[in-house]
Amino acid sequence: MAILYSSTRGGESGVTASQAILKGLACDGGLFVPNEIPVIQGNLADWKDYSYQQVAYEIMKLYFSDFTQEELMNCINNAYDEKFDTTEIVPMVEADGVYYLELFHGATIAFKDMALSILPHLMTTSAKKNNIKNDIVILTATSGDTGKAALAGFAKVEGTKIIVFYPKNGVSPIQEKQMVTQEGDNTHVVGIHGNFDDAQTGVKNIFNDKELAAYLEEKGYQFSSANSINIGRLVPQIVYYVYAYLNLMKEERISLGDKINVVVPTGNFGNILAAYYAKNMGVPIEQLICASNDNKVLYDFFETGCYDKNREFMLTSSPSMDILISSNLERLIYRICGNDPVKNREFMESLKNTGVYSITEDMKKQLEEYSGGFASEKETAKKIKALYEKTGYVIDTHTAVAAVVYDKYLEKTGDKTPTVIASTASPFKFGRSVLNAIDSKYDSLDDMEQIEELSKVANVAIPNAIEEIKNAPIRHNFVCAKEEMVEEVKRFLQI
Repeated sequence: MAILYSSTRGGESGVTASQAILKGLACDGGLFVPNEIPVIQGNLADWKDYSYQQVAYEIMKLYFSDFTQEELMNCINNAYDEKFDTTEIVPMVEADGVYYLELFHGATIAFKDMALSILPHLMTTSAKKNNIKNDIVILTATSGDTGKAALAGFAKVEGTKIIVFYPKNGVSPIQEKQMVTQEGDNTHVVGIHGNFDDAQTGVKNIFNDKELAAYLEEKGYQFSSANSINIGRLVPQIVYYVYAYLNLMKEERISLGDKINVVVPTGNFGNILAAYYAKNMGVPIEQLICASNDNKVLYDFFETGCYDKNREFMLTSSPSMDILISSNLERLIYRICGNDPVKNREFMESLKNTGVYSITEDMKKQLEEYSGGFASEKETAKKIKALYEKTGYVIDTHTAVAAVVYDKYLEKTGDKTPTVIASTASPFKFGRSVLNAIDSKYDSLDDMEQIEELSKVANVAIPNAIEEIKNAPIRHNFVCAKEEMVEEVKRFLQI
C-alpha cells in the first residue's frame, strides 16, 4: 500500500514520500506525517539475523513507498558503509544492568549521523524522481550535532548547497570546530547572536517567506531542510529501535514479544518520536521515557499537559538538548488530537503568539505510554563519575541525562523491564564536561589535551572525527544577528 503524507496544519495532502523529503516543511508551516503508520508484517524473529542495512530496507520501504527497491537500497548502501567505525553500525553495550545503544559510530560521532548519512541520497534521488532542475539549498538550524552531520552529508554533493546556523557560544568547542572547519564550496556555517530557538525560528520564518521562495525559484534555487522536521530524517531513526530489539533477541536477552523500555535524551523530540513510531509499527516497546536537562519544557508538558516555553533558557553541558521549542512534538500533538489539522493549528498558533498551549484531558490520556524526567547539571556529572567508577564505561553528558532519568524512573516504579538507553553522542564530543565529571584535576588542560586524556581514561581510541579537526584550518568565520539570517542566505548564494 502506498503511504502518502499530509501537513499537520491541513494545507497539503496526498504528498508522496519523495515530494515530502524535497519540501522538508509543508507550505503552511506544518510538518509532514504519514497518513497511517505502517505495521510490520510477519514475524520479527525472522529478522533477528539481518544486517543493519537489511533492517533499514524493511522499515524504510514501508514509508518511502514511491522509491524502487533499487533506489532505496542504493541510498542505504551509500549511507551505512565504511563511514561508520563498526560493521554493526549501532552496537549495544550492557553497563550496570542497562543496554546502551551506541548511536555515535558515524562520521561526526553523534546520533544525527544515523539519519543524515542517508538524507542527501534520499534527497538527490527524490529530485531526480520529481524532475527538479533547481539547486536544492539545505537550510538548517543546529543546537550542535545536526549541523556537522548535515554538513558532512551534503558537502560536495552535486546540485545542493547547505547553510547551517548555530548559536554562537551555545555549542561545545568540539562541536563548533567540527562545523567551522568543514570543507566543501557548497557549505556555509554561520553563528548567530542568540540561542537555538532563535536559529530554529529564523529558519522556519525563511521557509515560510513566500516572496523569498519565489525570488529563489527565479534564481534557480529551492529550499529544503535537514532538520528533524524533514520526514527523511525521522524515518531512518525508526530503524535503530527495531534493530535494538532484534539484537536483544539475537543475544537471547529477551524472547519475541517481551516488552522493553526505551529512554531517550531529547530536546527537539525527533529521536523519541521515532521510538514511538517503532512502537506503533509493532515493536514491543512498553514505556517511552523522555529525558530532559534543566531546560525541562518536555518534562513539564508530560507532567501537566501544558507546553510553556516562557522560561529562562539554560545553557548546560548537554547543549544539543538546550531547546525550548520542541518542533517534532507537533507530530505527536496532531496524532493525539485525532489527526485534526484545525485543532493542531490552534495549538501551534497559541504557541507562536503566547508561548503556551494546553492539551485536553482526552489527549493527555493518550500519553500514558510516555514518562518524563529531568536531570540537573550536578546529577548529570555525578552519574558520569559513578558509572565510570562502577563499570569503567564512559558516557557523554546527554546519555548521562538519560541515565539519571532512568535511575529516577526505576526508583519510583520498580519497573525491571529490560531497558535500552539511546546513547546519542561520543564522550569525546564533550570531553571537558565528561572529564571534569570524573575528576576536576583535568580542567586545566586545553581541549585537545583533554581528548588525549579521555582516550586513556576510557581506554578507547580517539575517533577519526576528532583526529581530523585537530589541525584543520577555520573555513567559516561568519557571525550575524538573528534578524540578519535572510541577508546571510542571499550573500552566500550571491543573489
